[in-house]
Order: sequence, then structure tokens, then C-alpha cells
Amino acid sequence: MVKTILIIEDDSNIADLLRLYLEKDGYEVVIASDGGSGISMFRQHQPLLILLDIMLPVLDGWSVCKTIRAESDVPIIMLTAKGETADKVQGLKSGADDYITKPFEMKEVLARIEAVLRRSGIEVSKDEKKLSFDKLLIDLDAFELIVDGKRIATPPKEMELLFHLASNPNRVFTRNQLLDEVWGFDYFGDTRTVDVHIKRLREKLENVSDRWALRTVWGVGYKFEVE
Repeated sequence: MVKTILIIEDDSNIADLLRLYLEKDGYEVVIASDGGSGISMFRQHQPLLILLDIMLPVLDGWSVCKTIRAESDVPIIMLTAKGETADKVQGLKSGADDYITKPFEMKEVLARIEAVLRRSGIEVSKDEKKLSFDKLLIDLDAFELIVDGKRIATPPKEMELLFHLASNPNRVFTRNQLLDEVWGFDYFGDTRTVDVHIKRLREKLENVSDRWALRTVWGVGYKFEVE
């Protein structure tokens, strides 16, 4: 099953943050910035679930929800700054399955998505977050790093950084990309943080195998190189 979630949200910062966390959780994401294009993208992509803002250009979220609900039982979660009980009731009467008020925690959004999918009878298998290379096992589920048969104590953020690089072998990431995609858009540190974590990972991985390596691409960033 293609695990596509459609985000209909006109605030690009919120939409990008949702995309980041949803993609890290294994979903594919498509985004529409107004109600009209949201309906078109729903028909085009047939998503697994929709995250729908209420205050939208062209068509508001209530109208979008009613239009989609007339065509499909796809789960819909409304995201909005409106927190009044009457607004929640109107959203649910329009056919929404759940309602989350901004500002929200991403952990809550992910938990609500899983709960709505379960209630809708939709089974979504979670991919194991394990990567295996010559003499190297990266197990993000257990937060274990096995190097040449030995378990190496590794802080969570180093594990996440290594897993992110190794999940995209031979792709070069800038330091800013790694800050956004591993630390998150709400992190206010600087790029030296990435350099420090890479240095510590290199100390753990140096000369383990000639079939992969953590490389610096001078003037650009870093990559996990695989032969």
C-alpha cells in the first residue's frame, strides 16, 4: 500500500514541518496550498489520509471536507487555529474524523494519524528502521550500532544522523539540510553541531570496512559513500 498523506495547508512553514516528520515516519506526502487545488490533488493521488486546515484560500476547509466526503470515506483530520467548541462541532459535522488545534506537538499529530487509521480499519505496516552494510548494522528501532560484531554506545542524535545518511547512500547533504532533516526546523543551533557529530561517528567507524565510508565533500557537506 502506498502510504500517501495529503496536506492541505496554506502556511508553508507548517506544511514543510508536517512533511518532514511524516516522511521520517515512512509516509509519502503531497501538499496543496488552497482548497481548490486540495480537492484536485485528492482526486489525483487518492491519499491514505488528509490533514486539512480550515482557513484556506479559494475554498475553506469545511467546504473542502464536505466535497471530499461526498466522494470518499478517506480519513480527514482538521488542523486549525480555531479552538472554539462550535468550530470543532462544525468540522466534525462536515465529515472530519478528528480535529487538532494549532499550535500542536508533532508527536500528537502522528499519534492521532495512527489512531484515526486504526479506527478506519486501515492497516499501515511500519518499516523496520534497520540498515545493514559490511561489518555495520544500524538499528534505529533499538538505537543500537553494531560495528564489526561489537555494540558501540552511540547517543541518539548520532544514530539518527548516521541512519539518515546511510538511508541515502552516495547522496551529498549540506550541513543545513542535515540540521533541518535530522535536528528539525525548530532547532536553533549552527552547522558546527553537524561537524561535531560527524567527527564522533568517524571515530567509531574509522577503518572498519573498505566497502563504505563517511565522507566529507569539501565545500558542500557529507555523504555515506558505498562502493
